[in-house]
Amino acid sequence: MGTVSKYRFDDFEADLRAAELRRGGNRLKLQLQPFQVLVALLERPKEVVTREELRQRLWPEDTFVDFDHGLNTAMVKLRDVLGDSASNPKFIETIAKRGYRFLGTAEVISDQPALSTTTPAMTTASRPLSAEPALQPANASSEADSGLPRVSRSSARVLFALTQVMYLIFYLSALFRWENTYQASFNTWGRAGTLAFVVYLATSLVGVAVRLYLISAIAMDYHLLGEKYRILTPALFALDMLWALAPLLIADRIGLGFALGACAALVYMPFAQRTLMKMMQRQR
Repeated sequence: MGTVSKYRFDDFEADLRAAELRRGGNRLKLQLQPFQVLVALLERPKEVVTREELRQRLWPEDTFVDFDHGLNTAMVKLRDVLGDSASNPKFIETIAKRGYRFLGTAEVISDQPALSTTTPAMTTASRPLSAEPALQPANASSEADSGLPRVSRSSARVLFALTQVMYLIFYLSALFRWENTYQASFNTWGRAGTLAFVVYLATSLVGVAVRLYLISAIAMDYHLLGEKYRILTPALFALDMLWALAPLLIADRIGLGFALGACAALVYMPFAQRTLMKMMQRQR
């Protein structure tokens, strides 16, 4: 039998030599460690591959790394690329406290022309590492941030949702009493009050839509939320920084000192949201 060069499943193809995952001939963006996890699962379809087996395969014994975090991060990235969900899996099933199992049917492509026809993947628990992509594991720091707080995923989801509700209240308050917002803009920004009012009014309308999207995605546990949030991050950061100045609009009522303190707290919120998103994705 020839050396395995590719695995095919559904409309995906995993090229072991190039360490690439393709769909319909198009290369998908997938880092090495998630790819190695996929290969390990494809070698033993419908069998449980334990977390310890994956640890031995991905990280040498002399490598010091937060393995649980690194594997969880790799699995999140793999599921994002496959369009899979932990709660309703099509390809990869999580076996609680044990490992993972590939649910589909994998086909093997061999290097030898005579054996190039696809055959069901066989159990290769003792397969040598030479059958894997001949690449060294990436530095753990590129896959995982071991400095993240260790709390339950449900707690991180609740905190993230509450943050979105807080911003939603800001936007709705500005829209509901728009005449007060108009007056406060002039009191705070003087001649630039009209421009400030237009900016706050426009961004509050956009913000309502964005926050409702994030709240609904959290409620439905959308498996691609992490990827979508990364795309939205630059625009969200600009939006949040703009609204971090909003307490100055009511400084005449709450005092300048308290308004500045609220501004400082709101400046921190984009970074807090990013951390919460990482915590949710880490434990997916």
